[in-house]
Amino acid sequence: MSVLSEDRMQKVRDLVCEHLEVEPGELNDTELFVEDYGADSLSLIDLAAAMEKEFNMVIEQDDLPKMVNLAAVFELAERYLAI
Repeated sequence: MSVLSEDRMQKVRDLVCEHLEVEPGELNDTELFVEDYGADSLSLIDLAAAMEKEFNMVIEQDDLPKMVNLAAVFELAERYLAI
């Protein structure tokens, strides 16, 4: 069973759209944040900080480079929220 409810998954999507400045209809699970959406390291750090605040978790610095697309962010959030 997934730790991420539909509400949490939607909140993750909303945060990604907000911090990468992507329209919700343009976002999919597999497109790469940097290559496909033009994200930079600062926007990804801001995204991680927003997720930490929203879900009351701490993302390890080693996991930041793993946040390459929406599917990876879901997987990361699920792992941290399962702890």
